[in-house]
Amino acid sequence: MHVHRSFYNPPALPHDEVVETLEWALGDRAYEGEAANALVGSALNDNDREFVEHWCMQVGTRAVPGSPLLGLAGLCLGHTARRFGHLSDEAVALVHSLAARAEADPVDVDSRALNGLDDVKDYLHPW
Repeated sequence: MHVHRSFYNPPALPHDEVVETLEWALGDRAYEGEAANALVGSALNDNDREFVEHWCMQVGTRAVPGSPLLGLAGLCLGHTARRFGHLSDEAVALVHSLAARAEADPVDVDSRALNGLDDVKDYLHPW
């Protein structure tokens, strides 16, 4: 049976809502779905690069091993690089670290981190 899936880009939420949602998810994995929407919405639609990068970094360094938020943080940093053409050196290092973890153990960090690394390479270091 074929299941039709729809694609949804969440909107950017107000910063206070993003912070609250991400902090909840970093303390309780039950909120990871809401956190994923908040992080993706920010990465795709928020015009404050420093805010987006900061919270991608928070998620990418604080989420527990195996959390889907780890790979998503790498992917969202890639979106940030694509949109703004800039990431801090620390953010680039985190993208590389998450991608290496994904290659070593996809149960630890999912493959979206590899997609984030591709975006960083494409948009910050074009060939």
